[in-house]
Amino acid sequence: MTDDLLFVYGTLRKGCPHSRALRLAAEAAYVGAASASGHLYRVADYPGFVPGSEGRVCGDLFRLARPHVTLAWLDEYEECAPHFPAPHEYRRQRLTVDGPHGGAEAWTYVYALPVGNLEPIDGGDFLACAPKDGG
Repeated sequence: MTDDLLFVYGTLRKGCPHSRALRLAAEAAYVGAASASGHLYRVADYPGFVPGSEGRVCGDLFRLARPHVTLAWLDEYEECAPHFPAPHEYRRQRLTVDGPHGGAEAWTYVYALPVGNLEPIDGGDFLACAPKDGG
């Protein structure tokens, strides 16, 4: 088991014009399309992923060249580094995803707050429903 895989499902996905997605693409190797069990919710102009036994969430799998460096700035971006006040909106955790070469363990950022008032993203694909202007 390695710690160098990352599953992303929102503003960090391949092809997303967000500055952090561009940085991730420059620092990591794209492995391919991937999916995970669970549900996706619209938090604001970004999604939140809640793992579960039902539903599928579409995303991308990356291999990190320098996992500790990349995960550190991603923890800052997701505001779940230790210095951020609790409760954190996200937490980083490992989970099994279905990648282009079968099942793999990967880091991902899981939405950690209640989702009762959030709109589900039907089909589990944030890019399919995201605004096309890069917002």
